[in-house]
Amino acid sequence: MSSTDTSARSGAPIESNPIPASAELAWRQADHDVFVATNSGEFAGFVTVDNSTHVVHDRHSRRIGSYPTLAAARQALVDATRPPSRSRERLRRRILSRRR
Repeated sequence: MSSTDTSARSGAPIESNPIPASAELAWRQADHDVFVATNSGEFAGFVTVDNSTHVVHDRHSRRIGSYPTLAAARQALVDATRPPSRSRERLRRRILSRRR
């Protein structure tokens, strides 16, 4: 994240730990209650603020979930954009093979 990122409440810069380059999201505030994320220039998702709830949507506008803070909402989108781990991918394949 860059030093130009701002929080939904104060407009102050957000300090955070760097995200690995493969899952790095750039955030922009599109409106007072909408934050948009891009990954390598491609739309990655967005967060809307409704009172004290932060609702996260992925790049297909599918709802990921609701979170109490902007930081938690942003992290949820980062987690959703990360590639699956090998063990998780193996588990997914086993589950799908049982359905056939």
